[in-house]
Order: sequence, then structure tokens, then C-alpha cells
Amino acid sequence: MPSFCLVLSMGSVWMTASENSLTLLNKHGKWKAGNCLCNYCHFFHFHQHLFHSHASNDVVLLNILMALLKTSTTLSFRATAFPLLPSDVTHGHTTNTRKLHWKPTQAALTSSFHLPMRSFEAKNRTSTDDVKRLRLITAIKTPYLPDGRFDLEAYDTLVNLQIENGVEGVIVGGTTGEGQLMSWDEHIMLIGHTVNCFGVKIKVIGNTGSNSTREAIHATEQGFAVGMHAALHINPYYGKTSLNGLISHFNTVLPMGPTIIYNVPSRTSQDIPPQVIQTLAQSASLAGVKECMGNDRIKQYTDNGIVVWSGNDDQCHDARWGYGATGVISVASNLVPGLMRELIIGGENPALNSKLMPLVEWLFCEPNPIGLNTALAQLGVARPVFRLPYVPLPLKKRMEFVNLVKGIGREHFIGDKDVQVLDDNDFILIGRH
Repeated sequence: MPSFCLVLSMGSVWMTASENSLTLLNKHGKWKAGNCLCNYCHFFHFHQHLFHSHASNDVVLLNILMALLKTSTTLSFRATAFPLLPSDVTHGHTTNTRKLHWKPTQAALTSSFHLPMRSFEAKNRTSTDDVKRLRLITAIKTPYLPDGRFDLEAYDTLVNLQIENGVEGVIVGGTTGEGQLMSWDEHIMLIGHTVNCFGVKIKVIGNTGSNSTREAIHATEQGFAVGMHAALHINPYYGKTSLNGLISHFNTVLPMGPTIIYNVPSRTSQDIPPQVIQTLAQSASLAGVKECMGNDRIKQYTDNGIVVWSGNDDQCHDARWGYGATGVISVASNLVPGLMRELIIGGENPALNSKLMPLVEWLFCEPNPIGLNTALAQLGVARPVFRLPYVPLPLKKRMEFVNLVKGIGREHFIGDKDVQVLDDNDFILIGRH
């Protein structure tokens, strides 16, 4: 039986996987085996995030890789990382003969084989039109364990509660989900996890935008490769560009799949003007815009047939029922998804909108997601763990939240624990994670 050596790309380090072991290579793709230096290792490029989950996944991954190799009969690999041609295998034994010329793997020659990181194959499971029909999308919170890692059990509970209350989509790793505090490995892992666990029940929109076009391309390729249904893209911030630069930036990612463009000048310090969106709307992949510039801007788009979601919870009711917005990408729906569904899907309801205003104002008394993180901790749905630089709201505001919950009704909020006022020393602040 031939032995195999797979080489997997992990940034500047290579990892080889044989049938029984894993071996690291340096960033030049060279592996010292005795006095022998091997430079000619062919590799399969797989997703980095798979190696950042539980150790038990390594066995599953190796089984998948071995199954892939069984489809290739052109050559095999031995533990020394030298490619072995069939002529090198005699009577169940292999020789150490080194070939001056070797065949690349069959996979590399087969036109139907695509490396996931470079594939433009449509791996998302929805169409742009399906995304355009979403009305209530939650910018989902990312909860943490005391050591700063993702609390996936709490995260799964949060997403399930969204599904049970009729939310139609989630933004993973957005501003609310603190994508800006994640490594890209964490980011793509969480998108993949959400797709694998909930992708048949709710649309998963990955925030793969960046102020670097290069990073936006790379992250969006990865996001669609792990199955996200659509991408959310912000305009380049800090290192701002021209209007032509904005168009060029977005045009590099639009062909990859359904895309929502996110305009929030209060965070990026640059508005995406309507003429840019109208130019980008020529792409069939533009699902629409998450707009935070107010309802008059939303009306400009809806009058021209461009789909828009309000990005402001305090304006979303009027945006939906008075200005033609398709719906909202909401923060408040993390806490009261049922009421937000009623507000956005159940018909015009000024009374409910007024009832929710004090909660919305409280949520945004400090920059999002500080209020949401504090609220979920007080409801006992997420641990009181904050990744810095976010810190909880002060005690006075935490006491206000208890009264807000009682005023609206505890039954409308997620979770089944009594709301409580947490002390300052109940919170854990994580700087290094």
C-alpha cells in the first residue's frame, strides 16, 4: 500500500499529513529528513481555520484528505515528501530513486478540481434574489469564554433563539459581532461554524469587508468557500480612497457572490454616495445596501429599485413602512427578536415602535456593541466577558436596563433567567486572547 504525504498551506508554515502523523515544514516548503533537503513538495491548499478547532477534528480532516488522495492514481507520496511514480513501487516496496523529472498530481491537472481558496465556483447556497427578500437580519453577538475564546455553546443558543423567533438572516462577525477584534482565522471559522450548524434554517451573511482590498478579496473567497450565503462589505476606512477607488474596491469582490454594501460614515468617516451605489448596482451580485445615513437616503435608493436595509434600529420602522426599505439589519433583535419581527414584518405599528425606543436609545448610549454586551450578560445569556477595548456600561446604566426589561416585559427578551444588576467585579476584561 503506497504511503502518502500531503502538504497543507497555513500562512508562512507548511504542515504535512501522512497516514499516521503530522509534520511541520518551514515557510520555504523545505523539510529536512536526515541529510536530505526536499524542495519539490506538491501541496493541497485547505482552509486555515480547520486547524484552529478541536483536536478531534484533525482525525476527521485526515480521513477526508486520504479519501481525496484515493482518487489520484498517477502518483503517490512517501513520508520523505519525494513524489513516487508507479514505476518506483515494486512488489509492495518502494525505492529511494530520486527522479530528475516528476509528474504533478492528477488533481493539479484536472480542470474540474478547484483549490477552495482560489475557487470562484458558486459554493453559496442561495441566489442574490433570495438575499434581497430578507426582511429581518440580526447582527449577531459573539460571546466569549473567560479566556477570551469564542463561547460556541452560548453562540449557538443565541442563533437558535433568532431562528425560533422568525429572524431570517444573521450577520456574522460584523461590528456588533466584533469582527474587528477577531483574527481572520477566527472570523472564517465562525462563519463556517454558523453555516454548518444553521445554514439550512437561516441565511448566513459573513462580514468579510476590509479597508484593504487584498484582505477583502482573500476573506470573501474563504467565506464563500465555507458556504456563507452572502458577504457584507464596508468601504475602506482610515486609509480613505477616491470615489473611483471605492468602485474599483467593491468591483473586485462583487463577482464572488451575493453582496451587501454597508454605509456607516460615523465609523468609516467616509460616505458612500448614491452615484457609487448606482454604478455598482449594474452588477447582478449586488443584493443591496445597509444604509445608516437616514431615511431620505433610503428613499433615493428605493425610488431607483435598489434594495435597502436600514442600519438604524431607531429609524427602521419608518424606513420599512414609509420609505420603502426591505427591512433592517438590527442590533436590538439580539435581545427582542420576536418584537422586532412584529415591527418589521407584522405591519405598521407606531405604538410598538414607541415602546421599543427607550431600549434602543439605551443600547446606543455608548458605541455599539458595549450596550448589547452588557445587556446579554445581565440577562444571563452570555458570560460577562469583554474583549478590550470594550468595557461594560457603568452601574447606573445597568440598573436602568433592569427597569427597561420590566417595562417591556421579561417574556419578550431572550433567555429564561431573571435580569440582574451585575457588579463591576463580575465582569472579565480580556486584552490578550
